Amino acid sequence: MSARPALAAVAGAVLFLLAAPALPASADPYETVTVDAAGRIAEDGTVTLSGTYRCTGGSGPVFVSSSVGTGSSPTRYGIGGTRAVCDGVEHSWENSGKPTPGALAPGAAHVEATLMELTLQSGLPLPRFHATQQRDITLTQG
Repeated sequence: MSARPALAAVAGAVLFLLAAPALPASADPYETVTVDAAGRIAEDGTVTLSGTYRCTGGSGPVFVSSSVGTGSSPTRYGIGGTRAVCDGVEHSWENSGKPTPGALAPGAAHVEATLMELTLQSGLPLPRFHATQQRDITLTQG
């Protein structure tokens, strides 16, 4: 390969990287999301998860999303989403959802909660993660 095409390829790659939107490497340490130690599963299979969150500086819509799984299964079930207010104050969140019938039962479970903002970058909505937490919990009948 001659030097000219190689230089053109490198220059193109650099321009591509410079044009890409910059995403934060990590969330602000002041921004948090927690998951309560227990969740509920109703007779009809509806799962309710809860916790707290704190965030600042949201310029787009911000949500607390959650998912749950059991045991060593890689399958995760999305459990709702709550609109968040990023005012620096700690708030409670609660999400409910009904996964595949029979997929979850009372007992040990693993939950992940994410505090995520949708920001417009070059006209496209892209996620900006404020905080995330994973936690082992107990699903109780109720």
